[in-house]
Parts: sequence; C-alpha cells; structure tokens
Amino acid sequence: MGQGKRAHDPQAAGLSGPEQAGSRALPPDPLLGKMLRTVPRRYRLPPIDFASFPVRDASPSTALAITIERAREALARGHVPDAALKHVFVEALARLIHDAMRPKSGDPVFQAMVLRHRMSQVRQYASLAAHAEQDRRLVRAAVNAVAHPARQRRILPGPQREALARLHAFAASESWPALYAAVQRLLAMPEIAAEAPFERGLMRLLDHPALERLRHLQALAQDAAVRQYLSLCERYGPRSGTAMAAAQGAASQRRGAAVEALAMQGLEVLARRLEAQEAAAPYRVVTSMRVPASIAASRERAKGEWDAVLLRHAGTVDRTTVWDVCLLVEAKASVDAASTDLPRLLRGLRLLAHAEDNVVYPFATRQGTVHLRGACLRALTTDEAGLARTVLYCCDAPAEASPRLLGAASRMQLLSAQASLEFAAILAEKQDADPQSLVPVWYRLSESPGWRGVLHQYPMLRRVRELMVHADDLLAAGNGADDPGSAGQDINAAHGLARPPS
Repeated sequence: MGQGKRAHDPQAAGLSGPEQAGSRALPPDPLLGKMLRTVPRRYRLPPIDFASFPVRDASPSTALAITIERAREALARGHVPDAALKHVFVEALARLIHDAMRPKSGDPVFQAMVLRHRMSQVRQYASLAAHAEQDRRLVRAAVNAVAHPARQRRILPGPQREALARLHAFAASESWPALYAAVQRLLAMPEIAAEAPFERGLMRLLDHPALERLRHLQALAQDAAVRQYLSLCERYGPRSGTAMAAAQGAASQRRGAAVEALAMQGLEVLARRLEAQEAAAPYRVVTSMRVPASIAASRERAKGEWDAVLLRHAGTVDRTTVWDVCLLVEAKASVDAASTDLPRLLRGLRLLAHAEDNVVYPFATRQGTVHLRGACLRALTTDEAGLARTVLYCCDAPAEASPRLLGAASRMQLLSAQASLEFAAILAEKQDADPQSLVPVWYRLSESPGWRGVLHQYPMLRRVRELMVHADDLLAAGNGADDPGSAGQDINAAHGLARPPS
C-alpha cells in the first residue's frame, strides 16, 4: 500500500474544492445528522428498572443478565454487590445449566463441552481432531513422495506397482490403519530393500508422527463416548471439512453478501438524496474499504476492513480527489454477530483515529483506490455521541418480540467456567449438584479482568442495538420517507415489558 500524501500547506499542496484548510474536518452534514437521529431503531432495547425487576419470575438468562447488570452498577459506585444478589446469580446460573443439560431440548454445544470435560478419551479426540487437517496434508505429502501416480508409472507392472497404487488410494480415502499396514507390506518386499532411497522414504512415512496421530484419532472415533460427542457436535452443525459444512459455509457467505448489498443499496440512495437536496459536494459509496499500512498504529484485533462507507468530496490534493468519511456501515446477519463485533469495531475506529492531520491516505476498495483526509479520520471517536454520528450496523433479521438480555458470548462464557462444567458433570452422572459450588463464578465475574466483557455485557448490548438499523429502514431513510411503516413505531411501546423478556 502506498504512503499517504502530505498536505501541510493547502496552497502548496494544491488543495482546492469545498475544503481549503487541509487540517480541518468538514462540518457534519445536517441532513445526514437528521436521518441518523430519526431512522427507526427497531432492535433497540427497552428501558428496564433493574432495581425492581422480578428476577425470580424471569428465565435463567434474563435473571442472570439483570443480576450481572445490578452487580456492575454496584461496583461502578464503589460498592460490593450484596449477598442477596450473589444468591440470585448462583440460583439462576444453576437453572441455566440444568436447562442446557436437558437431553432433548438442551444445548448440544455445552453438552459436548461437558462430555469433553468428563472423559479423557473425548479430550484426546478433540485435541487430535483440532490438528487433523494439517496432519492429513503432511501424510499425503509423505505418501506422494514415494507413491505418486507419476512415480508409479516409472515402475514396471507387478506387485510393487500395485502395492504403491493401494498405498496412494488408502491416503486418498483417509484409511490410516490400512495405510500403515500397506507400508509395512511394502517394506517386506525384497525389491524395496534393494532401493535404499525408496526404503528410507517408506520408513519415514511409517514413523511419521502425523500418521500415528491420525491412526489414534481413527481408533478413538470408535469409542462410545466419542461417538456421543460427535453426535452432539453434529446436532449443532456439520463437521468441519465435510461437504455439508462447505455448503453451510457457502450459504453463510451468500447471506452475508446479501446483507452487504442491501446496506450498499441504502447508502447509494442516501448519497443521491444528500446531493439532490443540498446541492453540495458529491458523495460516493465504497465497499470493502481496507485500512492502509501507512496508518501507524497497532492492528491487533482491530477491524481492518469496513463493509460499506459513505464518503463526501473534500477537494483535491496534487490533482488527486480527496474524500471525507461520513458514515461507516457494517452489515450483520444477526444482533449476536454485531454484539461480538463491537469491540473489534471500536479498536478499528481507534486505529483510523491515529491518522495524521495533514496526510491523505490511500484506501483500497472494491471500487478502486480512494484517498481520505487524515484530518477527518483523526476526528473519529468511540464515545457514544461519536458512534451515533458515524457508525451503523445494518441487519435484515426481524426484530424479536422479546429480545434476549444475555448475549450469546456471555452466556457461553458463564457455561464454560470450570465450576459450571463441574456442576454439569455431576448432573450428567445423575447426582444432585449443589448450586453453591457455582459461587466461584460470581467472584470471577466481579474480580477477574478476563470477565470484564461479561460484567459489561448489558451496556455493550444496548450500545450495539442503538447502532443497529434494519436494511428496509435505511433504504426508506435514503428515499426520504417520513413514515417507514411499522418500523417507525416506538420499539419500547412494541415491547412494553408487560412481562419479563426471555
């Protein structure tokens, strides 16, 4: 990626157009600001009076979400959450685990985790399976070194050539025990002993650690506990590497591309409206905008590519058209996907804000390279007001009648805690489990930095949902519709909270 152009002096740099001072960001567009304030937010969470919420009547996940939020508020005030709150948390977590462990209606992912926790052979299988694809590549390479079809053709027809063909076929069909036995048979042939390099290649294959791991993996797959584990995994989704998994992955990509296309369509309509009503500088929309390496800052776990971006023309520098960022839009297929993405998005904004004021940066996009002013990028902030001005999550999923207050990632972290797994293991063995054994999770929640995301999960969830708009509402806003339909109704009225959300 090329380095940015410097524009310390607007006249010397040839800066012209609507912005004559290269180190100042353009003022916000009033029409865009109005649209962002008025576009319906059908995913918004309703206000909840946590102090008086009847948590004992709520579902386990809702009770946990509210208890965690009350604990966070207490800690923020410098107080220690009281024992009554701890008791409610522990009882709700016990109920959540009981529900997740139900044989038919429970959570297969969690049940697979518990089985892995209980059974050493399942742990061995899961560990070996995690590296199996790499092991397969290593073994196939070692087989090709001695039994590639091209090598077979250089051998006269006969037992040796036939044995090599079988060896190659066993590798292709992933029959690892049969492959091992085939190598042993080849080494016993007198013809092989007469060819030292060939014999060494077969010996390396016979002793290859990857082949030993694959043989052990295939043997473990016959264990009853491992078969149960695989069955649970398949209930959640197809196994990695299978045709069904590939098809599911392709469908997911198509789904994501469809949401991105809707987001781009909404931004394109909005851009034309902004140009028509204000007769101001031109706007454009770009997609898949990649952050250049010339912005010197840490990229660790930061968003480096933006799905769709609305840009406003800011002038020229050295005959290069320069743009400012007006709106960054991320397309997501679900609220959960946006919730897990927000920390990465915030880091991505901080990365952009490390741009230098007087530098113009080249960004690669699907529409070609665009040049953005560092002054505008540097003005990006991650506070609530800054996000509301510059970021949207776009989604086409229907808004839930009763939104979940406990995010999927937080729920899984609670279930994955060591104490939770041990509690569930006791339940799996048909024994009574004492909810008080879950108290360590409560203390980790309030004391461990690794649990900060769970402790702050409700404010994060509210923040994400405040930034989310439905693709239809974004398009309607771009078209200037005063009433986008049912989406224009107040989401709080729609939820009402006459009953606790599930």
